[in-house]
Amino acid sequence: MKVTVSRKAHFNAAHRLYRKDWTDEMNNRVFGKCNNPNFHGHNYELIVHVTGDIDVETGFVMDLKTLSDIIYDEVEVAFDHKNLNLDVAEFRDLNPTAENIAVVIWSKLRKKIDDDKKIKVELYETARNFVSFDGDE
Repeated sequence: MKVTVSRKAHFNAAHRLYRKDWTDEMNNRVFGKCNNPNFHGHNYELIVHVTGDIDVETGFVMDLKTLSDIIYDEVEVAFDHKNLNLDVAEFRDLNPTAENIAVVIWSKLRKKIDDDKKIKVELYETARNFVSFDGDE
């Protein structure tokens, strides 16, 4: 029997959406105000879902304290109050769109959570705009 447990977290970060290989005109046309050269910020909300079998000994799919610690170490410490373009190595050459941020977070968590568990990341950039990624191509 598969069960999903979930943990919420949040972080605040700045970013700029742009491509170095595009002209200013092209970046402005595609990314609009999100291409502000002085960056802009979001209060990101994150929900991490872990699906797996219930352990017969503990009754857990995954200890939520362990999940909380992993999210803190891999996401909150790495991203909170950072400029994603300048301070986070994963985005030095990757446009920090919500989609790319979600994939990076999923990849970081995948390395820390047992492979027999399925992971889904939901990332809210605003209350109305959010993305999800579960590793399926």
